[in-house]
Amino acid sequence: MVREVRVGEAIFGGGRPLVLIAGPCVIESLEHTLRTAEALRGIAARLGIGLVFKASYDKANRTSVTAFRGPGLDAGLQILARVKSEVGLPVLSDVHDITQVAPAAEVLDVLQIPAFLCRQTDLLAAAGATGKVINVKKGQFLAPWDMQNAVGKLEAVGNRNILLTERGASFGYNNLVVDMRALPILRETGCPVIFDATHAVQLPGGAGTASAGQRQFVGTLSRAAAGAGIDGLFWEVHEDPDRALCDGPNSLPLAQVEMHLRQILAIDALVKERLPS
Repeated sequence: MVREVRVGEAIFGGGRPLVLIAGPCVIESLEHTLRTAEALRGIAARLGIGLVFKASYDKANRTSVTAFRGPGLDAGLQILARVKSEVGLPVLSDVHDITQVAPAAEVLDVLQIPAFLCRQTDLLAAAGATGKVINVKKGQFLAPWDMQNAVGKLEAVGNRNILLTERGASFGYNNLVVDMRALPILRETGCPVIFDATHAVQLPGGAGTASAGQRQFVGTLSRAAAGAGIDGLFWEVHEDPDRALCDGPNSLPLAQVEMHLRQILAIDALVKERLPS
């Protein structure tokens, strides 16, 4: 049985309705971040689902040295703190090294370990020792059963508040594929499993100096993942993806979020044998 992990009012796992983790790839400005958070909060309230707001204060693994990385740790955490206080949502962001863990844990409800860092023992241990909920993204280079080792590193420091996120596996050059078998395999760890549909449609480095993407398939993969049984859904969303400062090609337009979610929640309810209210 998958354990329950609480993040604010949202509860992942335990056969409950899936929770949405959503927000822009990177913090672009205070105004844009608050506006997006307010819009997502309204959608979640209408649909009666849990919501965790995500946005990165620093994108440390951009394709090009000239790519926009975000406002940085201090300014970014101040903006995410405003989301918590003014919009009332729990917040998630990435930590990239152990020096970021302590200040991030003062603000964030969920510390996220990026996919490329999911084997970094010191980072996992430092994050886990905060007692915060930890979301570990499965590396594109790992088999799903390998994530038991990441879980073990977190549990070794006494933290069982663990989420695991599937975001696809490298397949040839500039391409990712999603093996839906990975979702139930990841759930065998006992941790709630999240599906990151927007990074799964990313084409890493596919635009030469930036990643490309196929956002037209976000809904398709999300519906398939809901059918496979997931505890949460991770989407990068933007009101105008073509103007996004990061990951626009694989971001879901904000205007489409509610439409897609209504379909996905119907599948989620069927899989989890819940009658519509």
